[in-house]
Amino acid sequence: MSQPEQLGPLASAFKDLPADAHPKQWNAFYEQATHPWDRAGPSLALKDLLLQRPDLVPPPSPGATALVPGCGLGHDVLLLASLGYDAWGLDVSETGLAMARQNEQDQQNKGYDQYPVREGHERGQVHWVQADFFADDWTKGVGTDGTGTGTFDLVFDYTFLCALPLDLRPRWAKQVTHLLAPRGRLVCLEFPVGKPHRDIGPPWGLNPEVYEALLATPGEPLHYDAQGDGTVVSAPSPKPRDDALHRLSLIKPLRTHKAGYYEDGTVRDFVSVWSR
Repeated sequence: MSQPEQLGPLASAFKDLPADAHPKQWNAFYEQATHPWDRAGPSLALKDLLLQRPDLVPPPSPGATALVPGCGLGHDVLLLASLGYDAWGLDVSETGLAMARQNEQDQQNKGYDQYPVREGHERGQVHWVQADFFADDWTKGVGTDGTGTGTFDLVFDYTFLCALPLDLRPRWAKQVTHLLAPRGRLVCLEFPVGKPHRDIGPPWGLNPEVYEALLATPGEPLHYDAQGDGTVVSAPSPKPRDDALHRLSLIKPLRTHKAGYYEDGTVRDFVSVWSR
């Protein structure tokens, strides 16, 4: 007889918890100063992409905007601002955002030594928003070039999609395409690559084909292999979708967070870039 799976603290807390109770649980973790998903610094893979592959991302011209959903302590929001974007950090947790604001103040007191301004650019503005990613009301009054359209030139997803229950993934795809400006880019630091779905999350396993299936048909449900390895078995609709996102590039970054490496020291994560 096989041994029952030993769940980690996140999986144990969210197992069988209704989705509408998830925001309260995420906030509880922050209140308990328990946030194992925090990386204690910005995503080096994102920084390298923005600096080394300007052909793939919107330039941080004045008024260019960026969004980090599930921003946590806001490391990547501060990184994007240092590179010239007006950056919005969105999180459902009030306590988490209070910690993000404190993190911003601490970095300011240190002269932003961890976040030097990109040469030739000015530091972008930082905005913190407490809201449900799937709601529409928080987008009023924000947007590219200050138009208040509720869209962004760049959306960065890391440890956000993988934290959502599997049945919310189609809603994520629908909302993220809605939030992207017409010429915008979605950048995903894909994690945890290769984790089977039979291993209960969060974080739930992801692989490049899941992103591709979700973003080709935003809002449509996915069906996975019965073996629980995360393979998508439902074919995308052959009919082109006006709201579909197309992958411009799939990159194995040279460096990433410690959690994104295999035990042998090779990089496990992928970086994908998407556009309309």
